[in-house]
Amino acid sequence: MSETTSSAAQADAASPAAAPAARKSDVSRVAVASLVGTMIEYYDFAVYGTAAALVLGPAFFPSGNATLSTLAAFLTFAAAFLARPVGVVLFGTIGDRVGRKRALVLSLVVMGVATVGVGLLPTYETAGFVAPVLLIVLRLLQGVSMGGEWGGAVLLAAEHAPPGRRALFASIPQAGPPLGFLLSSAVILPTLAVAGKDGFAEWAWRVPFLLSTFLVVIGLWVRSRVTESPVFRERVAEGGKDRAAAAPAPRFPLGALVKEYPGRLLLGIGTAIGGSAVYYLTIVYSLSYGPKALGIPQNTVLTAASIAAAAGAAATVPVARLADRVGRRPVILAGAVGCALWALPMFGSLKTGSGVLISGAFTVGLVLFTLMFAPVAAFLPELFPARLRYTGASATFILANTLGGGFAPLVATWLTAHWPSPYVLGIYAGGLCLVSLGCVLALPETRDGEFDR
Repeated sequence: MSETTSSAAQADAASPAAAPAARKSDVSRVAVASLVGTMIEYYDFAVYGTAAALVLGPAFFPSGNATLSTLAAFLTFAAAFLARPVGVVLFGTIGDRVGRKRALVLSLVVMGVATVGVGLLPTYETAGFVAPVLLIVLRLLQGVSMGGEWGGAVLLAAEHAPPGRRALFASIPQAGPPLGFLLSSAVILPTLAVAGKDGFAEWAWRVPFLLSTFLVVIGLWVRSRVTESPVFRERVAEGGKDRAAAAPAPRFPLGALVKEYPGRLLLGIGTAIGGSAVYYLTIVYSLSYGPKALGIPQNTVLTAASIAAAAGAAATVPVARLADRVGRRPVILAGAVGCALWALPMFGSLKTGSGVLISGAFTVGLVLFTLMFAPVAAFLPELFPARLRYTGASATFILANTLGGGFAPLVATWLTAHWPSPYVLGIYAGGLCLVSLGCVLALPETRDGEFDR
């Protein structure tokens, strides 16, 4: 790309509609678009995670050992997280140099193509080794897409937010992951009921992937109607008059981020790592571990995770409003302490086999997780200036998700194979929450900092 931003972005900034202040109609439209798009992307991701726990192992990696097949399926789940940094570089560069909106639209297209492609794949029985290779390629594309989705969604919402309500608006996309999981469960549970366990394993697992076609079309329509971030437009407009004043994004924003803000980058990653582990162990790993290791009915664990996800989604906005009142750090710190203390009884509840106890423990856990997750949507972008903000927000959150969440099912499978107790999951998740606690303590409060530069 050239050193200046695109001519289209320049023209948009110069037009009357591109005034720096965001209109109320724009703000409402952006809030809906950021939520809908993120929900769809996380629906696609949740569908894959659930399928990996239930059927992808034997369908694409058959072996005489069920644990090895499950490990192979979770390796493909983790592979997408390894591809996320590529998405950070790609979409971060587009978002910081060309525009937040364009990066978000492109990320949704890539996710839709990859997800529908998984639903159309032949299995190992039909295509041999070609089947898992294609599965991994499509999974990597999903990861690239997710590398740009989160940062763009929360940033577009935050940069449109009215004064004093940035955490609230940035948190709206944060309801997308639990809502996406709920949507995936709303598709998977009836499909399981209609097709049966054998029918689901044989062919019906494809249905949730193929339904993504309609969701992506809706998401693209919604996102195509939003306006570009007023902060980005103002910076581009000033860049046309005085490039020094606008401080345009560098050619390689990630390199500049590492050079200029290495401490905040590392601490930002640590801030989100504990919550990532709690979330993915709850909504992905438990779906495999509960039935296979403890004999808990599949629907019991899936229902418990769904109830917990609904509670987390419902708590998102109230928690964000609290973060706008008292600051980001106190709320995130409370969540980190709560998750660290609750992780042991939360995952220990699996040992009881009781749907009521598991649902209650998971619900408390994901509400505590929301104390960390909702404010971080404003906290991480506020750590970086506008010219590096898309890349900074994406890099911190995505790398935390990769280290704390993407590898969580894989690490947990290894841990429980050596120490066959659900309490080991609590020790693992609780330890990472303590890491998050220390990182938040080392960072400054950002609520009242300047955000338009």
